[in-house]
Amino acid sequence: MTEQTSAAPIPAGRAFVDRPTSITAASVRQQPSGMRHGRYLPFGTVDLPDRTWPDKVITKAPRWLSTDLRDGNQALIDPMSPARKRKMFDLLVSMGYKEIEVGFPSSGATDHAFVRSLIEEGAIPEDVTISVLTQAREELIEKTVESLVGAPRATVHLYNATAPLFRRVVFRNDMAATKAIATDGTRLVMEYAEKLLGEDTVFGYQYSPEIFVDTELDFALEVCEAVMDVWQPGEGREIILNLPATIERATPNVQADQFEWMSRNLSRREFVCLSVHPHNDRGTAVASAELAYMAGADRIEGCLFGQGERTGNVDLVTLGMNLFSQGVDPQIDFSDIDEVRRTAEYCNQMEVHPRHPYAGDLVYTSFSGSHQDAIKKGFDALEADAKAAGVPVAEHTWGVPYLPIDPKDVGRTYEAVIRVNSQSGKGGVAYVLKNDHKLDLPRRMQIEFSRIIQAKTDAEGGEVTPAEIWRVFEDEYLPTTDNPWGRITLSGSRTLTTEDGRDALIAGAVVDGVPVTLTGVGNGPVSAFADALGRIDVDVRVLDYSEHALSEGGDAQAAAYVECAVDGKVLWGVGIDANTVLASLKAMISAVNRAQRG
Repeated sequence: MTEQTSAAPIPAGRAFVDRPTSITAASVRQQPSGMRHGRYLPFGTVDLPDRTWPDKVITKAPRWLSTDLRDGNQALIDPMSPARKRKMFDLLVSMGYKEIEVGFPSSGATDHAFVRSLIEEGAIPEDVTISVLTQAREELIEKTVESLVGAPRATVHLYNATAPLFRRVVFRNDMAATKAIATDGTRLVMEYAEKLLGEDTVFGYQYSPEIFVDTELDFALEVCEAVMDVWQPGEGREIILNLPATIERATPNVQADQFEWMSRNLSRREFVCLSVHPHNDRGTAVASAELAYMAGADRIEGCLFGQGERTGNVDLVTLGMNLFSQGVDPQIDFSDIDEVRRTAEYCNQMEVHPRHPYAGDLVYTSFSGSHQDAIKKGFDALEADAKAAGVPVAEHTWGVPYLPIDPKDVGRTYEAVIRVNSQSGKGGVAYVLKNDHKLDLPRRMQIEFSRIIQAKTDAEGGEVTPAEIWRVFEDEYLPTTDNPWGRITLSGSRTLTTEDGRDALIAGAVVDGVPVTLTGVGNGPVSAFADALGRIDVDVRVLDYSEHALSEGGDAQAAAYVECAVDGKVLWGVGIDANTVLASLKAMISAVNRAQRG
């Protein structure tokens, strides 16, 4: 005889826990790529155990320098014409950039002529400093300084490569010869500035130990100190030391350590503008610039939309808008970001990617249904919060899911925030109707109509525009004179109160092309109209009802939404009229006609 025992009940969730296999980190095994990664050496770190930059918070904008007309222009397949250069310069000035690198005048007649045209045509505002780049060779320095004669404010930017790979392979210089190039070049800049520039030019100097990130830190410091010994920075005599990531090779935290180390160890630090010039070879130029700024940099050099050699310079638009999104004034005007983008595209003859942060065509757009639903709810909550606070929405603290900033703050409208395709859901469709037509659909009606749109996108593919959504909505709920449909048309109504306090309704209608008078009694106009429809063999029962005004004022129209069970079929109807009662009755007719439309 076998003993029978009953098993203990399994706790909730226990069956899943006791499954014999589960996905774990150990079970997900990446396979070797087969690529020759061993050829590359890891980038070193900086011995800075007491680093302070990780605890810093950016609370004000840095100094900015745009190098669109120099670093950006030299990277173009088709360099800018003089007209395009001037348009870019004027754009940068209008946006608020006060330091603009305008060219490499010793490189050829085109750049030299452009610098002269800016000066001779009086295009440089008194508070804007132009900068020009030169190598450390006497004939180039002379031509560079000569190009600046008559400029109100100007900086000469001299550079030479200091990194060991460049010393060994490109220039075959030792450390002493490399340092001498920097100091001799600085003396020559000073001599030619003294000789060629009048007292009407406020003159400044910038030095770059080129490929700084790959240069030994103590040697980079030694070269910068030697340059300062020549220039003699002091009160009212600043020097700009630019430490470029000419080729971005380290993670952003390493560059931040390099900047904190240099900032700590430079003498005469109060007279030094420490400038960061990141490139984007690793795709982290924005982070590198921000962390370097936290670590002691005073100025950031870059280009609009990251234009520049190889993968580009750091993107000044993203950097500035990142500050804006954190409540910090970037001191640069991005309020018409589409115009900035269009001008940059014209000048560079290169398109800005549609997903480019803050400025791309699609960056404020959601196709996903869950995203759209969250955005719609966010806008509704923002309006309610602003109303409760007694302030306009535009002045209330921003907080909408998936939108880090208000698109209107950069000149965008809300029209493209939600766009509908096969991935979209009820939130997206509902948002379009509310934003464009002020129709605030009840939740269950959102579900119903989104299914209609989903069927269209599944059948036809692609995106459904707001105009197409409205056309489908009208065709489904609101017959028009151009698209008449439905058995019943309502022309008017009036109500009376019966002796027992109930509502008696008399409505004029056209049923199947025949004018009729409908009468019914109920506990309100909607109930009375349902009774009237029942007398012409239309079985209708109201399940849900809501209404709202479409605008303010005495002539405002109302929208009514009625969920009905019509001959056993549950569906919604919509009515719009200046009279709220008539709007609700039209909504019932809409539901009835839809049910009988098939």
